[in-house]
Amino acid sequence: MDSDASKDAVRNPVSGGAPGGLTRLRAAVRGHWEQLSSAERTVARHLATAPPEQLVFASAQQLAGVSGTSNATVVRTLQRLGYAGLPALKHELAADFTSSVAPEVRLQQRIAHVGKDLNGIWNDVFEETRERIDRCRELNSVENLQAVVTVLASAGEVLCYGAAACEIAARHLARALNRMGRPARFSGETGFALADPLLALRPGDAVVVFQPGRLLRELDVIVESARSVGAKVVFVTDELGDAFQDRVEGVLIAPHTATGITNEGLTGLVVADALLLALATIDETRAVETSHQLTALRERLLPDDQEHRR
Repeated sequence: MDSDASKDAVRNPVSGGAPGGLTRLRAAVRGHWEQLSSAERTVARHLATAPPEQLVFASAQQLAGVSGTSNATVVRTLQRLGYAGLPALKHELAADFTSSVAPEVRLQQRIAHVGKDLNGIWNDVFEETRERIDRCRELNSVENLQAVVTVLASAGEVLCYGAAACEIAARHLARALNRMGRPARFSGETGFALADPLLALRPGDAVVVFQPGRLLRELDVIVESARSVGAKVVFVTDELGDAFQDRVEGVLIAPHTATGITNEGLTGLVVADALLLALATIDETRAVETSHQLTALRERLLPDDQEHRR
């Protein structure tokens, strides 16, 4: 049975203000405390008192080990507290973590977390990859996917925009669209240099913006420029959906990394692949014919000795 002191430690875990995600977590624990089982209270107590950077890096198995419970109890506790799962909690805590902690400090904490255990490093990368992809699937509906596919299917040309870490997914989408016979180009320009790719937008074009959370000035300019010429815009993002959903034709969610362990563009690439497969099925003939032309061009570019070996 819990003592009064331990209850107070959970109900009043901090004095002073705490970041938004952590405040919400602790409020959820206080609000649901009486409805939790003994094992769930053990998990909740750890969640409410552990440093947020520790929770950001933790797996369900690690939380179960620390609290002396089970993976199932950890997941059930999170759900009783109002979270879809551990990735949802990490997502909220990471927003505070990344905005208040310098990148080099986050790197040090990441290194400290994984240590030198290669098996642990391997497992951490695959665990976060799985968590992010599962969350990406959960957060996107078929209706939202259909809305974006419809925009791209009717576009004269698609401008795929992604700066810095988002460049990978944007480049991939542009290249693959061209390879299925759908004109597309990539831009990752910022500042004055962005004016040139925007100048080439035409009525009936579409812009796909890959940007997880940072509200860049360039994003407003992209949307305004597209609107002014009659082009459509869709976003592949994590946190900017609410800010842009009333100004664009579609939004797909690509959860960013809570820890930095996996590449920022991971879920953007997955979303891009889903869009590409959907578009290929819409016009199979064009996709197949363009693929054949690509193969023929590649064969012409091979050295003679390699062509003979094929």
